[in-house]
Amino acid sequence: MPSAYLLLSHGSRDPRPEIAMRQLAKLISQKLANGENLVGIATLELNIQPLHQQIQDFAKTALALGCKCLKIVPLFLVPGVHVMTDIPAEVALAQKALGQDIIIDLKPYLGNHPDLEKLFTQTMATIKVEAAILLAHGSRRSGSQQPVETIAMNLGAVAAYWAVAPSLELRVKELVAAGHKQIAILPYFLFTGGITDAIALAVEELKLQFPRVAFKLAQPLGVSTELADLIWDLATEGEKVFG
Repeated sequence: MPSAYLLLSHGSRDPRPEIAMRQLAKLISQKLANGENLVGIATLELNIQPLHQQIQDFAKTALALGCKCLKIVPLFLVPGVHVMTDIPAEVALAQKALGQDIIIDLKPYLGNHPDLEKLFTQTMATIKVEAAILLAHGSRRSGSQQPVETIAMNLGAVAAYWAVAPSLELRVKELVAAGHKQIAILPYFLFTGGITDAIALAVEELKLQFPRVAFKLAQPLGVSTELADLIWDLATEGEKVFG
């Protein structure tokens, strides 16, 4: 029997992330013989239905198509409270309601894939600067920043966070004090949205604050076949140990 796949994101009031999620789902569906009906999207927040109900509704559709397994891939980049607590709890509620008619298989979160770093390496290769900042949202959960710190170190960059310390402005001040005149800012985000818009405005303010420094703001990861391949790898290689 075929499996069904549910791509899970945080959710946003901005319509752009949902459009991107649908584009990703279409790319994933192209890897399946049975097409789009076996690939869906859901959000943890900002949906009229709680996540467990979204899972149940999609699972019923999958059952009608002959699926006995629903694989959920959380498209989150860090192991914060959502990944470690909220999502497993919602999945457990859905599984309890569905019984054993279909098995829900919660896959590792996207940021845990060892090849995610390569996408940022590709971006770095196109930007010629003296210094770089990998800017993530940030989480107060202990240990959640480690993936960001590791990727930043491997890129030869420093990490900064939008919601927690150290901030983007602080990192810029440190790099300027160290004599750097060219600074790249790499958003550790999946898609363009409200936060990336706010980051762009913050960079414009930094340009005014440091007029002698050349800032280069990269785009978030965005929809690509490379990203879809990583998601497919997580969805289909459940026995492989990541991290």
